[in-house]
Amino acid sequence: MREILAVDACQDSPLGKPDVRILLADDHALLRRGLREFLCEFLIEDGLTPHIVETTTAQHAIEQTRTTTWDLVILDLNLPDMPGLDLVRMLKSLQPALPILVVSIYAEEHFAARAIRAGALGYLTKEQGPQELRVAVSHILHGEDALPKPELECIQYTTPKRYAHCADTPSTVLSDREIEVLQWIAQGRRLTEIAEQLNVSIKTVSTYRARLLIKLGMRTTAELIRYALDQELA
Repeated sequence: MREILAVDACQDSPLGKPDVRILLADDHALLRRGLREFLCEFLIEDGLTPHIVETTTAQHAIEQTRTTTWDLVILDLNLPDMPGLDLVRMLKSLQPALPILVVSIYAEEHFAARAIRAGALGYLTKEQGPQELRVAVSHILHGEDALPKPELECIQYTTPKRYAHCADTPSTVLSDREIEVLQWIAQGRRLTEIAEQLNVSIKTVSTYRARLLIKLGMRTTAELIRYALDQELA
């Protein structure tokens, strides 16, 4: 059944043609509602008429990007039907100029650089406050990066000093795909499920699992799960 979570305009927005079109992709209903209400509030304060469409799946986000030009996509990396970084790349392939802001549960040191290299303009964690979101959204809508230039370049090309002691974190040891497989293993997904999501063979997924064990110096799936939990990857 086709997913329809479209919101034609914020309830309190002024009448008229929308000035800002935002696609909000997250599979948590309460979080989407909170984000939408906050976005509507501050955009209206800034004299803009927002039009926000919500989605809970990567597939619907792709369909929306094929048919509509967005001023901003706010994207969770943990949608159920596609790895988040793959979705960022897919959306950018459909609309190369598409501004994407990732808002994720995953720690910045693990995914910020990867998300920005995939094409996102900024990365926020869900622990950050409304003011950080407002600043990031405002920067993007004004044609700027969500982060100040020095910090953005630091994330893109170097290891931030505040993470210099984390040489053995997933962000420095594992590839994007290996992290995605690790996340799914930690969530209790079977290898057949992971293979289906990645559109690869079970043998390929088994190879990723073997690489994870070798790179992380572990022997069992249970150890991988504990590691993922300790690193806040699941």
